[in-house]
Amino acid sequence: MARVSSLPRVVRVAEDSPAFRAGLLVGDEIVAVDGLVPRDLIEWRFATDAANPSITLMRGGLEQEADVEKADGAPLGVEVDSAVFDRVRTCDNHCEFCFIHQLPKGLRRSLYLKDDDYRLSFLYGNFTTLTRFTEADLERVVTERLSPLHVSIHATEGGLRSRMLKNRRGAMSLRWLRALLDHRIEVRAQVVVCPGVNDGDHLDDTLAGLLDRFPEITTVAVVPLGVSRFNPEQSMREHTVAEAAAVIDIVERWREAYRSVLGRSVVHLADEYFLRAGREFPSIDAYEGCEMHEDGVGMARTFDAEFHGRVDTATGPKRGFFVSVDGGGAMPPNPAAYTGLRAESRVELKSAVRRSGSIGILTGELGAAVLAPLIDSLDRSDVRLLPVRNEFFGGNTAVTGLMTFEDVSRVLAGEPETDRYLLPDVCLSDDGRFLDGGRSVDLPRRVEIVPTDGSSLRRALQSAV
Repeated sequence: MARVSSLPRVVRVAEDSPAFRAGLLVGDEIVAVDGLVPRDLIEWRFATDAANPSITLMRGGLEQEADVEKADGAPLGVEVDSAVFDRVRTCDNHCEFCFIHQLPKGLRRSLYLKDDDYRLSFLYGNFTTLTRFTEADLERVVTERLSPLHVSIHATEGGLRSRMLKNRRGAMSLRWLRALLDHRIEVRAQVVVCPGVNDGDHLDDTLAGLLDRFPEITTVAVVPLGVSRFNPEQSMREHTVAEAAAVIDIVERWREAYRSVLGRSVVHLADEYFLRAGREFPSIDAYEGCEMHEDGVGMARTFDAEFHGRVDTATGPKRGFFVSVDGGGAMPPNPAAYTGLRAESRVELKSAVRRSGSIGILTGELGAAVLAPLIDSLDRSDVRLLPVRNEFFGGNTAVTGLMTFEDVSRVLAGEPETDRYLLPDVCLSDDGRFLDGGRSVDLPRRVEIVPTDGSSLRRALQSAV
């Protein structure tokens, strides 16, 4: 039987599930399901969705069969360690603004994987440029209705797009975007704005081109360039205040144009633009459902609504860098990615140190700007923010999801041992590790890991009253 290059390994089996009763164990490697060798989590989900699947597995170097008794559509109860079982389609672009190129040496190998894989776009919301997309890929996406997909645009003018991607296929690859939309595949797009490269008139041209050629796109997130101190490209820099304000003005004009033509705004700005320019965030209704929440669009207004109890359910973010590179621990909500066992967080939760001390909320510098008015509204002298300056990455890196063990430790080392400290889970992998490899349990002060949404923060603060 033909084998895939990397067999998916079972990492969790739900107690009393069909897989548990069939004898599947953690550590088993999946060879095939009913004779089908699944290439990825999508095919695995479809195969195990059937009634009474026969699973060929490898255990201790020996191949054996496990006959599972289950109804059609019933969950199998197994979580596997990866989303793609064959070779991940890596990115052959060389974008100057790519954050993967800005990572320092010595981090986990998985973090350096720069993918351009439409399957990870579907499963986890990773952005694909479509420069490696093929007719076979289109056929599969359309046949299996792998929707939505997330596509990096950056520019609609072919020459500029090719220069930004440093890939000659950049000029032509948007033909696949047209094909996807023609087949009614939902597409969520992103434009990373680099000062002096694709802003100003170029941004105007891009938003005009999207409206003219791709009006079916669901949303377009306009996000600023992120620059770390490890960026080797001298031309890449953060926005000035005036440049951030100019981007806001351009996007607002085009939002009006989109609303006039399509009846919806479509284009949305990352929260960071408003913080950088010192302007008020739009109302939560202006984000039209906050579908680009994971890209930093509408996060501030969503968090505010959650914190004040104006929404019933939280829109907790995924685990940033961790969600697609570190295995199956944080399962995505997409039904085609669901393996039958919705994993709970494996982060070790620390009990509160219930003494007379106050509460310190650890957050990135951008998060602190959003949280400050919310904390002030509580009128509680026992709650304070602990902004963590990101010296590890440097540059304009200030999001909470990129906080590191090194920087959090530096901040906590000077704080009282008796206080209670809340750490958002978005900066941790499922096993409690930061990007630089340190573990939350090894921080110099005990912390409680809190889901990164306003509702969870409110509950954590209320529990101390």
